[in-house]
Amino acid sequence: MSPTFDLVLKGGTVVNQDGAIERDIAVSAGRIAGIGSFAETSAGEVVDCRGLHVLPGVIDTQVHFREPGLEHKEDLESGSRAAVMGGVTAVFEMPNTNPLTTSAATLEDKVSRGRHRMHCDFAFWVGGTRDNVDDLPELERLPGAAGIKVFMGSSTGDLLVEDDEGVARILSKTRRRAAFHSEDEFRLRERAGERRPGDPRSHPVWRDEIAALTCTQRLVGIARSVGARIHILHLSTAEEVDFLIPHKDVASIEVTPHHLTLTEEAYDRIGTLAQMNPPVRAQRHRDRLWWGLEQGLLDIFGSDHAPHLLEEKRKDYPASPSGMTGVQTLVPIMLDHVNAGRLSLARFVDMTSAGPQRLFGIARKGRIALGYDADFTIVDMKRRETITNGWIASKCGWTPYDGTSVQGWPVGTMVRGRLAMWQGDLAAPSTGEPVLFHEALPRG
Repeated sequence: MSPTFDLVLKGGTVVNQDGAIERDIAVSAGRIAGIGSFAETSAGEVVDCRGLHVLPGVIDTQVHFREPGLEHKEDLESGSRAAVMGGVTAVFEMPNTNPLTTSAATLEDKVSRGRHRMHCDFAFWVGGTRDNVDDLPELERLPGAAGIKVFMGSSTGDLLVEDDEGVARILSKTRRRAAFHSEDEFRLRERAGERRPGDPRSHPVWRDEIAALTCTQRLVGIARSVGARIHILHLSTAEEVDFLIPHKDVASIEVTPHHLTLTEEAYDRIGTLAQMNPPVRAQRHRDRLWWGLEQGLLDIFGSDHAPHLLEEKRKDYPASPSGMTGVQTLVPIMLDHVNAGRLSLARFVDMTSAGPQRLFGIARKGRIALGYDADFTIVDMKRRETITNGWIASKCGWTPYDGTSVQGWPVGTMVRGRLAMWQGDLAAPSTGEPVLFHEALPRG
């Protein structure tokens, strides 16, 4: 008698819309075929999950994998390998590559590069510029497109639309939720002299909280004026938390593990390895971000994985580039916060799975439910590990959390019914496919 299911995950604590309950999950043809109790003989393969938690697959909606053009730092294969090693089942990759992802051709090229070469599923943000504004309604609906991304403050790469008129033109064209790097470029230019050579502690002095707040205030006003939905990436200031409270009808909010974990003391400890845009800031900002998380104001976690080689990062500030690894450490760092009582496991799941699905209209992902993709992040909530540079699968081979002990560890990553990682080892060939979105489903 042939098996009823391709696979059964046996005996794990399944975390979904019903809560956290010990049960089995049956999988057929890459999708969830049943939740309950199933005999081992009913499946072609059984994965023993006893003592483990089975979470909906973690979705990281902000990563920079550097391909094409900067493959010496990272590429789609190595970045996605780091993702699945850390329990991440899908990523949205950013457009500041070379060439920029600003056209149908450059998007199609990335999708082609990623298909069955990336270890996780994927989508790509398309850069919004003055030159492609009229094409945005079509670009944001193309296969593999996560939506439109705009840089209002200069960071890594050549994408920049800093003025209100340019942003308004872009938002008047978008129909999906557009994502923004929100720092005021005009203030950054005015304050460039605040950078002290050789002193990365001056980074948050230059890119101060006023630069972030001013830009976010402008952005919300523009979104209201044209009736657009916006997504504010990597929120970093207490002032923005308070400002955004009455604007949740138009603005969703991402927060990163590094802004919730690190403070300005990191500049003394690890120097330019802590240099990010927007910056890691004083503890009062971190405390207010946690308050916003507790109050339900913040919507999702994103790693802002932005790798550079160590020799690049070790240049004297400000010649050192901004960016750090993060996709592989998102799950263990935030699970350690769960174990420390700073947030619940249910809230973690909402911020990493259900939240991204809800904000961006992802089809068949974000929940453990019948008919959904069999994407799972399998974790051991009791396991204690020390994060080290040697564990990092990214090409750059370093993490700002080197030497950090955590409790809560990803032990398995399943993408559409295939184990991509199990107990620290790659478990199958790469099978990554483009993420599907309700607002851009293929026709016919």
